[in-house]
This record gives sequence, C-alpha cells and structure tokens, in this order.
Amino acid sequence: MNDRDRDRAPIRVLIADDQDMVRTGFRFFLDAQPDITVVAEACDGEEAVALARRLRPDVCLLDIRMPKLDGLEATRMLAGPDVADPMRVVVVTTFDLDEYVYGALNGGACGFLLKDSGPTLLAEAVRAAAVGDSLVSPSVTVRLLKHVTAARTPAPAVASVPLEPQEPLTERELDVVRLVALGHTNAEIAASLFVSLSTVKTHLTSVQLKLSARNRVEVAAWAWQTGRAPQ
Repeated sequence: MNDRDRDRAPIRVLIADDQDMVRTGFRFFLDAQPDITVVAEACDGEEAVALARRLRPDVCLLDIRMPKLDGLEATRMLAGPDVADPMRVVVVTTFDLDEYVYGALNGGACGFLLKDSGPTLLAEAVRAAAVGDSLVSPSVTVRLLKHVTAARTPAPAVASVPLEPQEPLTERELDVVRLVALGHTNAEIAASLFVSLSTVKTHLTSVQLKLSARNRVEVAAWAWQTGRAPQ
C-alpha cells in the first residue's frame, strides 16, 4: 500500500445478517483490511435500513433472509430506482437462486455474492462497490447468463440491452467484455490485459454507453446472448 492509499479514508461498511457468527466473521476479516472499516451491524432488515440511513456507510452488506424485512426489500429501500440518493448495496447470501439474483440486481444492488465465495472476494466486492463498480460471484454470473442464452429470452435483470450496439465495439472493448462475461473484476481484467485500472474503467464506460447497459451484468448478458462470451 502506498502513501496515497494510506491517506485515504477507509471504506465504511454496514453488515446486516441475522446470524451472529456470520456478522462476527465478516467484521473480523473486513476490519483487518487496511482500507475497510465496519461501522455498524444489524440483525434484521428494519435495523439495517435505519442504521444505513442514519450513518450513510459507503457500502451495505445485506443478507437476503432476515426477520422483519428481507434483504431484497431492504435493498430496494436503500438503492432502488425510486431512491433519491441511492446507497451501494452488496447482497451476500447462502442461497444460490436465480430469483434472488434478479431481485437483488433489479432492486439496485451493485453486487451479489455467495457466502462461500471466500473472504478475498468479499473484500473485492466491497472495494468495487465503493468506487461504483459491481461484482457478482463468477459462478453465479456464468450459470445465470448461460441459462439466459440457452433460453433465448432475457432475464428480468438484463432485459433492456439491445443485441445491436449503437456503434461497433473496438477489439479492446470486446476483450474487456469477454472477461466481464466471466465475472472478472476490473482489477483482474487489468492484470489479464496488461493495462491500467483506469484504462479498463474507460473501456467499460464506453461499452455501457454503446450497449445502453445499466451495469456490467447487462454487459455480460449481451456477451452471452450474442456469442461473444468465451465458451
């Protein structure tokens, strides 16, 4: 970590999960990161929404199955399309169900992780969300989008992407798209293509504009639906 990174304020995180052991484990690992700090914990959805609105953390980690208010509804209340000042939400769950993925992404979540994805991916999802990126568990991304391709019908979360871009993508943009389709983070794409992180972000912004895509999941869906994703 360089001097510039040390000078930055840590990413402030709220953890919401009805299991004490899960919250403790997440807090232990995230607080050990030099650039992340846990500022609050909640054991149900109502408490999570109240704390998030009061403390305005940089990233909210929400479980799906919680008492009083489930994580999908809490996500819509904090990050949904009708929220004036949406927050950055990452849904973390044990349950690998397509309807949960659709519900989370349509509700405004910028990430979707399985709890068995591992602590490293959890930290990467927090960092990605904090800078406006999104990260979805690679296994979820690939399975979901293969299903969308096989069915030949767009899933609810990726329905708005036209098959033909407004203008052709460059070869380098297509390289980025292929890696996005596999669930890679921007940092992983930068390493794979031997370019800077800012270059990846520039390419991805251009791709989203050309495809009229709201997020990288829609970019990935376009890649799978049009045969651009690696087989």
